[in-house]
Amino acid sequence: MAIIDNFTQIIGKHCETTATNALLRHIGIEVSEPMLFGIGQGLSFIYWDMKTMEFPFLGGRNKQFQITRNFCDTMGLHLDVKVTTSIKKAWKNVKENIDQGIPVGLQLDFFYLDYVTEKTHFGGHFVAMYGYDEVYGYLVDTANANYNNGEGKATLKNIELARSEKGPMAPKNLSYTITRGTNEEKIENILLKAIKANAETYLKPPIKNISYQGIIKTAEKLPNLLKSGKNIEKNFKLTARLMESGGTGGSIFRNIYRDFLKESYDMLGLDILKKSYEEFCEIATMWKRVIDIFESIKKTDGVDKILAASTILKEIAHKEKETFEMLKTL
Repeated sequence: MAIIDNFTQIIGKHCETTATNALLRHIGIEVSEPMLFGIGQGLSFIYWDMKTMEFPFLGGRNKQFQITRNFCDTMGLHLDVKVTTSIKKAWKNVKENIDQGIPVGLQLDFFYLDYVTEKTHFGGHFVAMYGYDEVYGYLVDTANANYNNGEGKATLKNIELARSEKGPMAPKNLSYTITRGTNEEKIENILLKAIKANAETYLKPPIKNISYQGIIKTAEKLPNLLKSGKNIEKNFKLTARLMESGGTGGSIFRNIYRDFLKESYDMLGLDILKKSYEEFCEIATMWKRVIDIFESIKKTDGVDKILAASTILKEIAHKEKETFEMLKTL
């Protein structure tokens, strides 16, 4: 049994930024969730569909774990990542750190977590682990993921299953720790670098289902989703929930990036940041309108609603592209 006594609980909105922020706080680095997300160049979008998927995945950020990698690289912190196919070694990688008082970030499939009530497989989930006993592992998760303000526990067996699950976004027993670096940067010195890097990545998507082009593709594909006839109401409602508060889709990350731009403006006082913040206030509201439509869709009356959502998404794509073109000039 080992519980890190001086570990500070935090409550976040998104799983990876919550887990990573918990590790940062433990080494004395105080940063807001929006600042972590923004410096991690997190804003993007992806429309992902496969024949094996009943409904497409709509993701509103860069690929899993890239926020943490970008943040640590930009800030000059040391990120130690371990991936293994061995369940025994995977537990050893975690246990050895916790026994030394070092909390560990984990990627896993939240389907197996004891406190998750809506059992859906998603292998791109992140938690921070700060202790264990003979039965349970003690975790930090988002407040949305459980009913105990982000502090949860799951059996060690279920954590093992969650970490080794196969399929899309397979966790591959990934674990990570963060330590202070020798050439750490101050936040004020790297804000413009991070914002411009995110803008450049957003404006040059490698394929057409990513970034603003991915939003347009989503708008074009929506009518076909309605025609599929597969659990229409359930899938649209679930997608709406995930988009707004579950850690995927557009809305949650537009809200976070909006707050990041506000914090950046407060620090640097640049007019472009103020204008971009105002644009993202409107963009976030537009995403909420799409979510409300998704929540209300029924198979029998969904055509007009789908067309309305498609129109808004095309407007969002245009506004996001214009705003990042402005931020690129910083």
